Amino acid sequence: MNARERILDAAAQVLRERGLAAATTREIARAADCSEGLLYKHFADKQEIFMAVLGERMPRLASPASLVGTSSVVANLETLVAQLMDFYVQSFPMAASIFGTPSLRDAHRSDVARHGGGPDRPAALVMAYLDAEVGAGRLSKSVDTEAVSRVLTGAALFEAFQATYRGEEAITDADAIAHRIVGAVWAGLSEPHDLD
Repeated sequence: MNARERILDAAAQVLRERGLAAATTREIARAADCSEGLLYKHFADKQEIFMAVLGERMPRLASPASLVGTSSVVANLETLVAQLMDFYVQSFPMAASIFGTPSLRDAHRSDVARHGGGPDRPAALVMAYLDAEVGAGRLSKSVDTEAVSRVLTGAALFEAFQATYRGEEAITDADAIAHRIVGAVWAGLSEPHDLD
């Protein structure tokens, strides 16, 4: 295994155990059995390591383009929600520590944006999928894809928060929970409502 891969594996472990705010590049280098100099040869800073861990060591969401027209919209949304829960339950312990200190949160927000990330990315991927299904004619043009993506993403984040709070490293019944969440949202999409 090359040095970059060792660093990412070690960083994923250290970040899960210590959180982003408390973890240091020195700890990550030690866990990877390399020098900090070698770590900085591959990554500019801790934020870049964090973004690489999120992108390369955390569960991934299916790409919207790979789902459009496959299976049913409901089944695809269930897949996305289950994947979101898996992603959040693994990444939540890493990132949660920054919210306790406003200056850390603000620096993190700036750094993550500089690296092209942010907490809006998962909802944007779900919305891209929904928009593509609207374009394919498999979902009504009247669907508020932004609101639906936020509801589904928020529900997945809530389940991950609950699991993390209970000390669980995975949601064992993620598929069943995703089925119920999507079923409730889909029922709302299928029935006419007057919200005025």
